[in-house]
Amino acid sequence: MVALDPTTLIDILLIGLSGTLICLAVHFIPVGGAPAAMAQATGIGTGTVELAAGSGLVGLITSSYMYAYEPSASMALVMAAGAMGSAIMLASTMFSGGLIYAYGVAVPFASAQVKKDPITGQRQDTYISKGTQGQGIPTICFVSGVVGAALGGAGGGLIYFVLMGYYTPLIAATSAAAVAGVFTMGVFYVNAVIPSYGVGGTIEGVHDPKFRRVVPKDVFTSIVVSMLTGVVAIFIAGGMTP
Repeated sequence: MVALDPTTLIDILLIGLSGTLICLAVHFIPVGGAPAAMAQATGIGTGTVELAAGSGLVGLITSSYMYAYEPSASMALVMAAGAMGSAIMLASTMFSGGLIYAYGVAVPFASAQVKKDPITGQRQDTYISKGTQGQGIPTICFVSGVVGAALGGAGGGLIYFVLMGYYTPLIAATSAAAVAGVFTMGVFYVNAVIPSYGVGGTIEGVHDPKFRRVVPKDVFTSIVVSMLTGVVAIFIAGGMTP
């Protein structure tokens, strides 16, 4: 059995923190869903779960690579590798989507939530197509999405680092990596579903009024759920034989 010592409690808290980072990250990412796919709302034309899991899993790959091939990899390095992988993946997605919006659909990028882009200061409301909630991925949405992806990737890297510390002494290294990866994926999906209820369809990013309204409730829920998953993940180690 795994002893409930201070180190174990700290690791459970760290998993709770990492899950919360993943949940928070989803709110930063411009989720457009079906309306964005038809250029009737800003953001990427898919849902919260797909975006969180997609960017997060890429971050998991880069963080696990750092852990495996850098002997002196610290927690900070593993988290940074995860953040970089997720940020690059989502930036590429938004850039590709932007090309389609601009040159395929021929719409200007415009936010319906702010009169001026907080970063560029460019007027937004005059470019919104009639009958839409904005379109494309304006600068503030792009930057918010990259920041959100980095938070999610860092959170996934943190989970992976903590779990590998538990599983590696108990089972073969390749098996430990697989088990830690599966649990990390599970935490990604759980914390991607939680904000989908609060977001309720679309969100432009950190500047969206919905961000301030739903984040506190979703973050609190995520802390509780992530710590519960941390308890399950760590105490499963008690059933493993060295």
